[in-house]
Amino acid sequence: MGTNTFHLLIVELPEPKHQEPITLLRTKVGVRLGEGGISAGYIAPASYARALQTLLGFKEEIELHQVTEVRATATSAVRVSKNGPELVKDIFEQTGIRVEVIPGDREAELIANGIRKAVPLGQVPHLLMDIGGGSVEFIIADEHTTFWKQSFEIGAQRLLDKFFTADPLPASAVQAQQAYLAEVLAPLTAAVNQYRPAALVGASGTFDTLCDLQAARADQPELVGHAAPATRISFESFSTSYEQLLHLDHAGRLNLPGMTPLRADMIVVACVLIDFVLTTYGLSTITASAYALKEGLLSELLGQ
Repeated sequence: MGTNTFHLLIVELPEPKHQEPITLLRTKVGVRLGEGGISAGYIAPASYARALQTLLGFKEEIELHQVTEVRATATSAVRVSKNGPELVKDIFEQTGIRVEVIPGDREAELIANGIRKAVPLGQVPHLLMDIGGGSVEFIIADEHTTFWKQSFEIGAQRLLDKFFTADPLPASAVQAQQAYLAEVLAPLTAAVNQYRPAALVGASGTFDTLCDLQAARADQPELVGHAAPATRISFESFSTSYEQLLHLDHAGRLNLPGMTPLRADMIVVACVLIDFVLTTYGLSTITASAYALKEGLLSELLGQ
């Protein structure tokens, strides 16, 4: 249960005849749980209602697939909202689904586990980054070791609320966000200076959309919405997308081939964040991971 998107993954667990889990259903719903309230520390009534409706739909799928074990996690929006515990209680009463509200460190750990399933990190430290609606997780890790991790409450919905003062985003707002990030991400800057990651690996919605924009520009419509577990986003492709997103208004962004309507505004401030990370830490290699928290949780359940 993310701040923007709720995900449902149903798998058949390994057994002697198949050693890997078989995916039976993978779906997501743009709930926008943080919309209209996250920056003030509560879940707005419309968002609250969408969350319950979505979980009722998920319950139907869970029952349809005769699921025997359910694990549900909630992240930043529920974690920091005054009425988050009330939502968790209502979900349990209406669906029987017991939601675990996980702290930021735990979220970062699961994201790293998921990314490792998609991206071969090897023996070189990489900077892993998951941009959620409420929080952003940064992890410095290689294939086997997590050197450093931290969750920052600077997700795309929060940045949107704070800096999206006009559309298109004015240069002054971009500069204000960059100054804010330089201050808030000081612990990350210190960690990058210590561990010297070689490349950026991004997970979740913004990076998925950047992959879709890249595929659409390359006239590969079959890849839009169907990215591989690991996809290289060229530096030139990111730069082109970033320039377009800064200069187009909402309608123009919606018309970009490959754009997801849910992300048409948030992706602007999210890309300011990505550009800040690339520029500040001298990174030019970007890989998008289609796997993140839920795949990390599955990996942990399987003891992998």
